[in-house]
Amino acid sequence: MSIFSVDLPALLGVSPWLTTYVVVPLVVVLLATIVSKIFRVLMHRYFERSSQLLKVDPTRYRFFKNAVSFIIFLVAITFIFYSIPELHTLGVSLFAGAGILAIIIGFASQAAFANIISGIFIVTSKPFRVGDYIKVSDEFFGTVEDITLRHTVIRNNENRRIIIPNSVINNQTIINSNIVDEKVCSLIEIGISYDSNLDQAIKIIQEEVVKHPLALDNRTDQDKAENVPQVVVRVMGFGESSVNLRGYAWASSSFDAFVMRTDLHRSIKLRFDREGIEIPFPYRTIVMKDQKVK
Repeated sequence: MSIFSVDLPALLGVSPWLTTYVVVPLVVVLLATIVSKIFRVLMHRYFERSSQLLKVDPTRYRFFKNAVSFIIFLVAITFIFYSIPELHTLGVSLFAGAGILAIIIGFASQAAFANIISGIFIVTSKPFRVGDYIKVSDEFFGTVEDITLRHTVIRNNENRRIIIPNSVINNQTIINSNIVDEKVCSLIEIGISYDSNLDQAIKIIQEEVVKHPLALDNRTDQDKAENVPQVVVRVMGFGESSVNLRGYAWASSSFDAFVMRTDLHRSIKLRFDREGIEIPFPYRTIVMKDQKVK
């Protein structure tokens, strides 16, 4: 007997049989429909905002809205089965079998569910978005091309797609070049010989960086007032055969920084050759002992 069979017949003026077999199921289905609609609207708004931040298509999250509706109606059907005495035994058998099947499917698809849950964490925490240039665990790097429920697609510099499961990328250290500020400081590291003019080498590096079209002046107004150079070059140390210099060159994005760095390697080398700045290479002195002439 349903919990509604005591109050609803007197309240509605209908027979207990009609209440148990007709009214209660209709009320349960109506409530389930209303609750499902409310949850779908709330989830649609949330995923719409998240999709705008992640720059992905919001339709890919329709799965979650359908899954919530399925669970709500499953609970409603379960309640209806338990409310009708004739269906109670059948309902217990059906749901017991369904529970065993769910356990089997759950064990068989643990990896898939782990990727889906990790995809939810990526959506909520937003460590990267489509279009961001990221580096994953010092092994994979490129532009995020797509974020699906199960995996993340990264396009590397060779135009190849790296497909990483969400459960894997969610547990890795990620370097994101676009999440807050897209500007990148590119390090120009060059060694010169001990006989070369140090000040002249620093001046050449600064001039070549400044005249590059992709170079960015990242100085503040205070830095400019204090005559801080646009390109700072520091002496990093002394090697076996070279004085190691490092120039700090800013660019507006990771790709521009890569292009600028490769161009500067060429232009600085040509300037060094013209102005007598030597980039040393290892020297080896071989001493051969005199052999006795037979």
